[in-house]
Amino acid sequence: MGRDILEMPFAGVYPLLVPKAERKGRTRDEVDTLTSWLLGYTKEEIASALEGETSYGDFFRYAPAPNPLAERVGGRICGVKIEEIESPIMRSIRRLDKLVDELAKGKPMEKLLPA
Repeated sequence: MGRDILEMPFAGVYPLLVPKAERKGRTRDEVDTLTSWLLGYTKEEIASALEGETSYGDFFRYAPAPNPLAERVGGRICGVKIEEIESPIMRSIRRLDKLVDELAKGKPMEKLLPA
């Protein structure tokens, strides 16, 4: 994932997260819940973004209420430590990737979302 992902349509990228979770018996609703927790979107706003022309970068850039607890979502994704990613938008994108990966590994929702 590089800078070009920021310009890709949200509707072209977000749906790729869902099958990753569904292959492991999880649901789109759970992926939407993680996204809502991380960025403050309602599930209706996520659905609307999927129908619109929002870029993936803008979806993260203009999130209505980024969760301050998101800083607690860390670890490695694709060999890169989330905490070391300089760009706040890319860090947020990678946090969502990490949450979906952990969801797909079977981690319970209540353990995924730091309190």
